[in-house]
Amino acid sequence: MIRQYEKLLKEYLAFFPCVALIGSRQCGKTTLLQTLPKDWKVFDLEKQSDFQSLSQDPDLFFRLNPDKIAIDEAQLRPELFAALRVAVDRDRQSVGRFVITGSSSPKLVRAISESLAGRIGIIEMAPFSFSEVRKELSPSFFQFLTDRVHARDFIGELKPLGRIRDVHEFWFKGGYPEPWLKKSTRFHSIWMNQYAGTYLYRDVAKLFPGINENRFRLFVQILAGVSGNVINYSDVARSLGVSQPTVRDYFEIADGIFLWRTVPAYTQNALKRIVKHPKGYFRDSGLLHYLLRISDMDLLATHPVKGRSWEGLVIEEIIRGLNTTGAGFDYYYYRTGGGAEVDLILDGEFGLIPIEIKYTQSVPPKQLRALKDFIRDHNCRFGLVINNDQSPRLYDEQIAGIPFACL
Repeated sequence: MIRQYEKLLKEYLAFFPCVALIGSRQCGKTTLLQTLPKDWKVFDLEKQSDFQSLSQDPDLFFRLNPDKIAIDEAQLRPELFAALRVAVDRDRQSVGRFVITGSSSPKLVRAISESLAGRIGIIEMAPFSFSEVRKELSPSFFQFLTDRVHARDFIGELKPLGRIRDVHEFWFKGGYPEPWLKKSTRFHSIWMNQYAGTYLYRDVAKLFPGINENRFRLFVQILAGVSGNVINYSDVARSLGVSQPTVRDYFEIADGIFLWRTVPAYTQNALKRIVKHPKGYFRDSGLLHYLLRISDMDLLATHPVKGRSWEGLVIEEIIRGLNTTGAGFDYYYYRTGGGAEVDLILDGEFGLIPIEIKYTQSVPPKQLRALKDFIRDHNCRFGLVINNDQSPRLYDEQIAGIPFACL
């Protein structure tokens, strides 16, 4: 299946000597490497023969292979990055020479910052988006989002990419590619079980030596229960029976392996007393549902986590979509001491965009009060409501309602 990242990879290879693809295990990084031209060589550091070829004398390896080299799971051999910097600097003006991938961002990003700063373009990959599952590679929603348009410009141009049932199936299953490609309910359940067992626990123990595997397993279960909440580190530490610094380390690991997304509070130009603690979400709704033992859509529809799971799905979908465009942006949530909240704030080269997330089809005007106040207080061009409506609509001149199916 063609990924939206293909276009961005080609663009970055025309700009940078080296491109890094980072993202969770099994999100499609290795498959994307297969789209490189046939004259590229791909080395997989999880294969012992390739690991040995690169490890014995990295400087000599890059002298013998000066370009069109891809290295999969590069974080397994961080010593390569110094040699890669030397190889890049040997012909600094040439672009499109190397691609590296990694599924553990702490080691990879640290190595990049120390050795390859200014020489590399980074693409953060994710599992399938809804548009990719529906085989729509260029949804116009993200073009509108990054253009300097007004709310009314969204209306009339956006079309649903699938039915409401398709949206709910995607929400329940999540986006990991292999279960979608196999198209088997039984395989989906087995795959999730294997993924959790082989990566979340065993691989984490390898990537972070010294971690208490059983305690981290319990932490992941607690994490599933607090997904979508404002994070209270002391509460999680008490539940786990560890110190707050240890819990903060665990959260950093969960972020670093692309399991969890921390969303900081928006505190810039605060006109009111605001909550400053971060929120957080499981990045993949299907993995969240598996860990919570939500076995089908009927159970999800009545589960207490339903609203928070939906919110996390929408936030992740928007962030993933923007990442495929190469747009520069930051993301936040906003909550005042009085309880007014905006679920997602995007702050980028396209401006400041507040987004409210609703599972329902219709949205009463009183539920838009916090969004309207934020637009007014921060002089935003427009705000959005993402919901399950049948078609886009204009709530007023500055607020557009967009069905999730249009993302």
